[in-house]
Amino acid sequence: MSSPVSKQSPFAWSLILVLLGTAIHLVLGFTTELSVDEAHYALYANHLAWSYFDHPPLVGWIQWPLVAINAPDGILRLIPITLWMISCLLVYQIADQLNTYCSNRSLFIKRADHNNPSFAGLAAVAIIVFAPLPHVLAVGLVPDSLLTPLSLGVLWMALQWLKQDGQLRFYQWIVLGLLFGLAGLSKYTAILFVLAFAIACISIPRFTFLKQAGFYSAIAIALLLISPVLLWNAQHDWISFKYQIDHGSGGTWLWRRVAAFVGAQVMVFGFLPLLGLWLYSRAIGFSVRPFVSILLVFFVLPFSVFAILSGGGGLPHWTTPAWFCLAPIAGLGLAQWWQSGKRWLISLILAVQGTLVISGLTLVMTAGYPIASQFKTNPLADLYGWRSASTRANLLVNELKASGIAVQNWTLASRVAWYAKPTPIFVLDDRQDQFDLWFGKLPEGSNVILLNWSEMSFKAPVGEGQFRTCRPLDRLRIAHLGQALSQFELSYCQGWGGKSKPEREALSLRP
Repeated sequence: MSSPVSKQSPFAWSLILVLLGTAIHLVLGFTTELSVDEAHYALYANHLAWSYFDHPPLVGWIQWPLVAINAPDGILRLIPITLWMISCLLVYQIADQLNTYCSNRSLFIKRADHNNPSFAGLAAVAIIVFAPLPHVLAVGLVPDSLLTPLSLGVLWMALQWLKQDGQLRFYQWIVLGLLFGLAGLSKYTAILFVLAFAIACISIPRFTFLKQAGFYSAIAIALLLISPVLLWNAQHDWISFKYQIDHGSGGTWLWRRVAAFVGAQVMVFGFLPLLGLWLYSRAIGFSVRPFVSILLVFFVLPFSVFAILSGGGGLPHWTTPAWFCLAPIAGLGLAQWWQSGKRWLISLILAVQGTLVISGLTLVMTAGYPIASQFKTNPLADLYGWRSASTRANLLVNELKASGIAVQNWTLASRVAWYAKPTPIFVLDDRQDQFDLWFGKLPEGSNVILLNWSEMSFKAPVGEGQFRTCRPLDRLRIAHLGQALSQFELSYCQGWGGKSKPEREALSLRP
């Protein structure tokens, strides 16, 4: 029999990995400015509402107490850092319980040496800690940061459903209803994890849940929690749903975009979960013992949906909750292989991915120094300079008694609105966005401070139907660790004519 100390060693090592990751996140969180998405969702907390143009409200509500007291950016980032830690602990617990479930039912085709403690939880945590992209969401709060622990909670309840042979206690149904509702308040794609749970339910063909009062209580709780989103959208012509349908479908559907998306997924989440999934199939066997494998639907369903949608365009972080749900299952496969003594491949992948993660995080903190100078543009320049530029623009607004600050699109508006608050920010393209609801369109005849960023520069809109004149006022050069990153140009523009520039022009990148 193994000692109590050895039994705790996998959890202890998991905790060490999580704490090391957290330390890095804290450094990043207190040294970099808010990214475009972070600033956008932080602004939700400045404009409390039942819902918003592009997403449900929870990402704003959860930040409101800190935003209300003007907490610095680093303190705001304690929220996603905490959510990442919770997600890692959930991944460990689910993997550990899944291993126990499989062992007790003799589901392993080839049993590992059970004189050793289970490393399933540790392997699952390693999958997350050694993956590059989760560290980005661990620093910046976005809807997926919230959806990840909530989707893991739903996966946990699905595992309890299997363990309890198609039965949940009443309090478990209540918890499930809360998880569904909070997930729906986080992001609309939560519906995919609700469907995944439903598929897990009907895998037990007796449909016993239809006879349980808790089932109907869970539905009622979930509907009650998401009712503010439905009410707000009903009052605003269902703009969120229209936007998300258009946003998700993207542009012209192309197979090469799907291939690029899948390739990018492997790069940002690593090879460990795929190796673990393959090893899981060898340890459990999809065809021999498919029952427990129904939990894979929590990965397969959302990943497949986003892969298909990627043909029209998509972002790699959309699948993050799905990969977290895969980690416990993949960790089970990795642990079986590790305990069998076949460790060289796992060790090699850990070394490679660990190097990539540390290198990537270091480049973020140094704004790409020293390799960024070798490229035409520095993508990390986006993380520096917004506070300085927005503060200067705010001073000019007050000095010249302008109506506010004008920018070309919402990505610039998010950072400027956050660091220049409460000054109104006006977006000059003709695309509908959240800023139209907060500040409206720029009134005709208005005078503004126009802020132009060198990494997304555009020609000042002067002419018929646009500004009567634009006069340069100031130029700010942004540098970090001695390397030039970008520059901001501030102009005083007078006499707005009311004609927005088309989105395709406003979004054009610097050559």
